[in-house]
Amino acid sequence: QVQLVESGGGLVQAGDSLTLSCAASGRTFTGYALGWFRQIPGKEREFVAATNWSGDRTDYAESVKDRFTISRDNAKNTVYLQMNSLKPEDTAVYYCAANWYYNVNVNRYAYWGQGTQVTVSS
Repeated sequence: QVQLVESGGGLVQAGDSLTLSCAASGRTFTGYALGWFRQIPGKEREFVAATNWSGDRTDYAESVKDRFTISRDNAKNTVYLQMNSLKPEDTAVYYCAANWYYNVNVNRYAYWGQGTQVTVSS
């Protein structure tokens, strides 16, 4: 089992930056691929970014590419999502997730955090 706890969400204005953190506990963190996903009420959860166990492979949704950066610190058992140039359409609940195998598919992740709300005002 891997337990994940997100933090860092909040209310910001369009154009601002925000960094989300996700702290992991439980099984060895290092071997897991990690992803960030987001969900708006009434819509399906969607992929935002993912990184492999070593951090040398990353993927991003087209909508956040060049604005968001995923990174991980295996020594701290933490994964981050740096979000720059935020837009109102980035408003959502953001979830971090872990899986033994690298994937960008939301249905392939085994462990999930409880989510953190990000609201971007125009």
